[in-house]
Amino acid sequence: MKNVFFYLLFLPLTILGQKHLAPSSFEISPILIGETLPNTQIQKIDSSFVSTHSITNKKKTVLIVYRGGWCPYCNVHLSNIASVENDIIKLGYQIIAVSPDSPSSLVKTSEKDKLKYTLYSDSKGELLTAMGITYEAPLTYKPIISKGSNNVNKNFLPVSSLFVINEDNKVVFEYIAPDYKHRISDKLLLTVLKNL
Repeated sequence: MKNVFFYLLFLPLTILGQKHLAPSSFEISPILIGETLPNTQIQKIDSSFVSTHSITNKKKTVLIVYRGGWCPYCNVHLSNIASVENDIIKLGYQIIAVSPDSPSSLVKTSEKDKLKYTLYSDSKGELLTAMGITYEAPLTYKPIISKGSNNVNKNFLPVSSLFVINEDNKVVFEYIAPDYKHRISDKLLLTVLKNL
């Protein structure tokens, strides 16, 4: 009986601490400025796993979240950010991008968009869901996201976002666009970074 009581006492706390898929991109509950970037495992292009904090710890970071290499709006945005990569690096930042795509899909995107910065895979959605930016994918997207993730992701999409993370893994700026056609421009991003 004591074990049952203990379980029931902590069950609500466990449920409250979990993030779930939002019904739509307009109903997400993202992490906020001042909060810490969740520390989860994501995959590199070579399929090895790495923790998010090992990538961002002690480094100012521009973190791009995109839907996948199949998304033309995402590819344009990734290329736009790449066009100002040297300026971003001169300001003391590294650039990384995360999507639900599989590592093999990341390679194709990186080559197609001629990207120098690093892409990471979160096909299981652990980081993206912990950040509060995932939602239930519309039925028409499910075959596309399944293919892009090598059948790992069958049900979620991330909201297209850009986060600036400081050396202590805290969010200091975020641009979150529930309408996937809207992205932060490279010029606005540079202005933001110069003023942080």
